Amino acid sequence: MFANNLDTLLVYLKGVGPKRAELLQKELGISTYEQLLEHYPFRYIDRTRFYKVNELNPDLPLVQVIGRITGKETIGEKHKKRIVAKFSDETGTMDLVWFQSLKWVEDNVLRGKAYIAFGKPNFFNSGFSISHPDLENYPRQAGITGNVTLQPIYNTSEKMKKGFLDSKGVQKMIQQIIELHINEVRETLPSYILEKYKLISKKEAIIHIHFPANTAMLQHAERRLKFEELFFIQLQLLHNKQLRSLKFKGALFNTVGNRVNTFYNTMLPFDLTNAQKRVIKEVRIDTQRGSQMNRLIQGDVGSGKTVVALMSMLLANDNGYQACMMAPTEILARQHYQSLVDLLKGELVNVAVLTGNTTKKQRVTLHEDLESGKIDILVGTHALIEDKVKFKNLGLVVIDEQHRFGVEQRAKLWRKNIIPPHILVMTATPIPRTLAMTLYGDLDVSVIDELPAGRKPIETKHLFEGQRMRMFGFMKQEIAKGRQVYVVYPLIKESEKLDLLNLEAGIEQMRYQFPLPDFQISIVHGQMPNADKQYEMQRFIDGKAQIMVATTVIEVGVNVPNASVMIIENAERFGLSQLHQLRGRVGRGAEQSFCILMSGNKLSANSKLRLET
Repeated sequence: MFANNLDTLLVYLKGVGPKRAELLQKELGISTYEQLLEHYPFRYIDRTRFYKVNELNPDLPLVQVIGRITGKETIGEKHKKRIVAKFSDETGTMDLVWFQSLKWVEDNVLRGKAYIAFGKPNFFNSGFSISHPDLENYPRQAGITGNVTLQPIYNTSEKMKKGFLDSKGVQKMIQQIIELHINEVRETLPSYILEKYKLISKKEAIIHIHFPANTAMLQHAERRLKFEELFFIQLQLLHNKQLRSLKFKGALFNTVGNRVNTFYNTMLPFDLTNAQKRVIKEVRIDTQRGSQMNRLIQGDVGSGKTVVALMSMLLANDNGYQACMMAPTEILARQHYQSLVDLLKGELVNVAVLTGNTTKKQRVTLHEDLESGKIDILVGTHALIEDKVKFKNLGLVVIDEQHRFGVEQRAKLWRKNIIPPHILVMTATPIPRTLAMTLYGDLDVSVIDELPAGRKPIETKHLFEGQRMRMFGFMKQEIAKGRQVYVVYPLIKESEKLDLLNLEAGIEQMRYQFPLPDFQISIVHGQMPNADKQYEMQRFIDGKAQIMVATTVIEVGVNVPNASVMIIENAERFGLSQLHQLRGRVGRGAEQSFCILMSGNKLSANSKLRLET
């Protein structure tokens, strides 16, 4: 990416030295010029506006003022010692105050000199002051930082700050590298791609990501660097995919036999949607090529992914192969097992389930039946990847909620057969890692984009804290209809840093609004023993509790068709993928389902956009 000079160790950069170089290595993993240039700012402070002294008010978060030092004195002694400088413009005078680095201030902040002072204005003793202001010479010096109006802010650590290496220090180091070596940055993309996608050069992108002249140039830099990163990810994944198709042969599923036909013609309780038929056809084409299938099925809750997976597994059985389905939690694995048994009416194939709670005696029998080929479909959790679990002839692996399993875990399933099994991944939410693989070439993508007849889309509402009583009333209406409700909180204990409702406070509020004996509340959180967690979940599944108050442990793992309402407290604190996963807990029955996003009255622009997505 860069020329050799940019491989130089940071210890050789002027003003860095061994201690700072060691800090950067330990805290950020950065040791060369190149790595520091690729340490991009995580946010920017707008420095376009200048204030006059008489325009200041304490409610302003940050201000910059052009003025001149008209006086300077040292006040106090020992630990109370400070330097106060008078800073004036044509409208008035304010104080600049330093409690630390007093020697530097004494030598470098000069009377009569013009500066730009930047910081948080405070009002004290009938006047304004800024403590430890960021000072720049005025007028600004020529060069890459001379016309910068957006100040970069870099990730650092407490140890770095104690070593006098804060964001400003990192910025100065990057500035020095750019001024000395920017012409050594080599272009990484072909010119025809730059022209086609209207991208700026790598050199310009590096300059403007660190020292943007304006918002437009920052956007150009971000777009160029994001494009480059994703471009090379895509190339690598496409290369891997091509190698895999050549290297890994796949089982041939050439026959649509008795199991698929019998299930489709006599057992299927509803007509397949056109989307389901299309995806099944895509699976059939994949499994007739002789190379390993790696396909993602993405579809909303209730779109019929499980039926598509079952018909794919029956296709494997028709061709003499076993299939397995791996789920992220024991409850979900057992629910999948029960769903398959119910759909198959206990006929056609032998379905078994294996989880962490399967007894030793049951395991011995199951392992024997699996290795002999008596078991056609095995459903389970991570227990499926244990070395003791051996298939006679595994031809298809179905993975539910794929982001819960690591790459190495899936690879263990591959190695359970001489010919790697076909891989079918199911998800209701394309989360970032899944998106990376699907959009950039590692998995082929199938989308089930229609719901079965009679199935209603989940209705999502956003309510603010002031509308809480309206939310309680709605919950009571749904419970009166015989429905059940999830209420999810983001925390277990009160956070010192975030003003969030937590589960414990939520339970008390729910008990007050929904008292015994009329209402039963099930409580589930990650700090509970597994046995207690399973018991509380089962109470809700069996309909003995109308309300489940929980943390995000229910993000995956519960399938209750009668639950029609999902309440997400402090929804602005959840990521988009979590919100989709939680919403996916409802909408599993024929009734209209609802997801209510509760939030504080004040939201950031990003949070508001996330809740509206």
